[in-house]
Amino acid sequence: MTAATPWPSALAGTPAVAVIEQAIARRRLSHSLLLHGDDLRTLVEVAHAIADRLLNTPASSAHFAVKEHPDYFELRPRGRMRLIAIGKADSPEPGTMRDLLPRLYVTPAVAPQKVAIIYEADRMNVESANAFLKTLEEPPAHTTLLLLTTRPYALLPTIRSRVLHFRFPSPATVVAADGWPAWLDDYRAWLARLGEGVSGKAAVADQVFTLYGLVARFSAVLDFATAEVWKQQKEKLPEDIPDEEQIAIEIGIANGIRARLFADIAAATRAFAQPRLVAGDGNTRRAFTAAIGKLEYDTGLLRLNLNEAAALEDFLLTSLRLWTKR
Repeated sequence: MTAATPWPSALAGTPAVAVIEQAIARRRLSHSLLLHGDDLRTLVEVAHAIADRLLNTPASSAHFAVKEHPDYFELRPRGRMRLIAIGKADSPEPGTMRDLLPRLYVTPAVAPQKVAIIYEADRMNVESANAFLKTLEEPPAHTTLLLLTTRPYALLPTIRSRVLHFRFPSPATVVAADGWPAWLDDYRAWLARLGEGVSGKAAVADQVFTLYGLVARFSAVLDFATAEVWKQQKEKLPEDIPDEEQIAIEIGIANGIRARLFADIAAATRAFAQPRLVAGDGNTRRAFTAAIGKLEYDTGLLRLNLNEAAALEDFLLTSLRLWTKR
């Protein structure tokens, strides 16, 4: 069996990916998922990674590339208007909703189940959306439906309410976050100073002061990045969208960026520790293992509504102890 299609490098190890992987492993993935974010290419990569894991399993009688798999189906916008059309009732054209839907109810050919991806699902016209809604209400057996869109609130509310939502930030989101590269540089420099040893009250106070400076700057970076992405996303929303839904979208954006920033912290910690681990430094191995475990624990608490500043403070205070311990 060949290696599974990789997740986008910027998303590997993030909470959303971990939840999906666990659900697939336990065979508890929802029959319909809405994958949305700012970058369609990222969403496509995520969808293909999910499809590969569902279609090419040990139980499959044969393995194929996702887009060549006999149990893979797709639907994309077509024509000058770039719409997903309903198609003729008696003889629907290829690439229309009426052409796709009957095939979803056919028994899988070689895999345990079928996967259908609706690209740019917000481009469904009214007739297509209503027809697809009936499929969501009575989903075909052994079939997973993946809806991709950068404009989730352009979908019918009845469709949005029947799918499990996952938002994936684009890689560009973090790069554009003002001050983030400098933050990571200062974090790695702080770890290096801790690794050299900290002795004396003045030195300890200096490292603690740096720690709380990192916490404050992290909050500023997150607020800036959220505001910038929200400004772009708000322009894509319908004018009549309720205030509570706007608040939910903004919170979702902040949570997605926050998860990406914490994933970057984990990557920066690994990059710092790597040369020392190669050199066989036992202290680094102990500190690194414990620090990553603590970061994963605090990241998990974020999903239980722990404030990100409190989670980062807890992680950095633990890191201060771990990296200076001899």
